[in-house]
Amino acid sequence: MVKAANSRGSAPGTPPRTRILVVGGGYVGMYTALRLQRKLRAGEAEVTVVSAEPYMTYQPFLPEAAAGSISPRHVVVPLRRILDKCRIVIGEAQRIDHAKRTATVATLATEDEGTGAMEIEYDELVLAPGSVSRTLPVPGLAEYAIGFKTVEEAIGLRNHVIEQMDIASSTRDPALRDAALTFVFVGGGYAGVEALGELEDMARYAARYYHNIKPEDMKWVLVEASDHILPEVGPELGVYTIRELRRRGIDVRLETRLESCENRVAVLSDGARFPTRTVVWTAGVKPHPIVAASDLPRTERGRLTCTAFLTIAGVEHAWSAGDAAAVPDITAKEDGRECAPNAQHAVRQAKVLADNLVASLRGEVLTEYAHKYVGSVASLGLHKGVALLYGRKLKAYPAWLMHRTYHLSRIPTFNRKMRVLAEWTLSGLFKREIVSLGSLEHPRAEFELAAGHSLKFPPPPPAPNPPKDSRG
Repeated sequence: MVKAANSRGSAPGTPPRTRILVVGGGYVGMYTALRLQRKLRAGEAEVTVVSAEPYMTYQPFLPEAAAGSISPRHVVVPLRRILDKCRIVIGEAQRIDHAKRTATVATLATEDEGTGAMEIEYDELVLAPGSVSRTLPVPGLAEYAIGFKTVEEAIGLRNHVIEQMDIASSTRDPALRDAALTFVFVGGGYAGVEALGELEDMARYAARYYHNIKPEDMKWVLVEASDHILPEVGPELGVYTIRELRRRGIDVRLETRLESCENRVAVLSDGARFPTRTVVWTAGVKPHPIVAASDLPRTERGRLTCTAFLTIAGVEHAWSAGDAAAVPDITAKEDGRECAPNAQHAVRQAKVLADNLVASLRGEVLTEYAHKYVGSVASLGLHKGVALLYGRKLKAYPAWLMHRTYHLSRIPTFNRKMRVLAEWTLSGLFKREIVSLGSLEHPRAEFELAAGHSLKFPPPPPAPNPPKDSRG
């Protein structure tokens, strides 16, 4: 075990700085650290951010990145640039021992060093690791499905969809063609509906460049276990969304579950079977595993038990917010309600959390987190969407425009706002890109081929013996 260096007590005669550890570089982690570095006085505290990735992903733009409307590098925010006064550690937090005020972190160098994981000591903990995909023991799911929570998954899915169209266009096997053009999405929440809507719209556009593929040749299936989709926008807009998707030829199946996807065949609980090479799993999330690997109190659902002040209940010097935190909603009429695990709450909770942490260091009064849900917006493809804002319902183009306007205002940094706006402007003037860069996922493949480590083509047949002339 290697202990991380820190500045505590480094200058003789000066009081040691408070060591603040932020675990997680998502909405809560990044916004909390950003506000802390703005509000803390010089020398008052040092902030260390531990994140598995060197960037924060703005997840509402993942569907547009998958559809090619936004470059993938513009839906992420580099932590080192925006958190220039914080110490950034790229690695996975493996264990939190709050009783000892230590966090065990495996960095990118841990394996090569051979000295074991790093141990980081802290005085104040902000545990905001977010969530991971909630999977079920469905046969074949781990082998064949793909999630939709990261920018890598979004771009990988885009490349995969276009690759399946290339396979269908070139194969002479009708069964392979049918499986390649069948796309099954599991989960009728935001991630599933928006990913399906954007990718179907992109594939429909791309089909015009294939001589033997028409939009109606493709089969898109949405599987949802409940009797409705998009519960955040209300039942009326949920029904409208189902009607709109079905009008586009998408097979929406409610009160249906995926029972198996072994051998590239999606078997549903209603008896339907779809040979498919694409299963996208967006059926919910669960708290990051680091929450269970800590000695902090948790709810029955595995989320951190928090107070309205965004402190972790029952312990001192520990804070949390976002997907991994069960924060009471004090604006709700019913007792026991918790804030929904979404970006709208996470960004606002981060602000209150940072302010309360600074107030705690200075012996000031803390503030309760209170925010009334203003509504939701969802994109269903280019110029299509639904929105519920302050009780007002929007559909089609107005909702799509509201979706873009709202999220453009929310994405961090002026730099990212301008880059996204420029890409939207250019995409309105020029044709969509339909290029698949799936080879980027295997960058050494071509070199390995050249080096003789693999054979892309079978060896040529031996040449026949040349005829002999009269002289032999």
